[in-house]
Amino acid sequence: MAVSEQASEQVAAHRNKKVGIVVSAKMAKTIVVEVKRKVAHPLYRRVVTRKSKFYAHDEKSVARVGDRVAIVECRPISKLKRWRLAEVVWKPQRAEAPELSAAEPARSKGSAE
Repeated sequence: MAVSEQASEQVAAHRNKKVGIVVSAKMAKTIVVEVKRKVAHPLYRRVVTRKSKFYAHDEKSVARVGDRVAIVECRPISKLKRWRLAEVVWKPQRAEAPELSAAEPARSKGSAE
């Protein structure tokens, strides 16, 4: 039994892991993560930023647009999803929307008083 546990730990250790920014969270249990990397241009040897988008499975829908997240490779979940959310690394500060009370009706631009 100990041998199989060690084998499963080794397999899990070799999974690719990437860190990127969530650019879309509109789908159910799915986020789109944009990962940036810097590479040298093959001809000019200048450092260029390359971007890749990955569809990742977010079971609890905790990630929102703008969050920095870590994703890990997993078995195919759907046609495009081969990654799952490992953790939310960083969340930006978001302004809280003011709550409207029932006593104050929402005013529209066209209303005359």
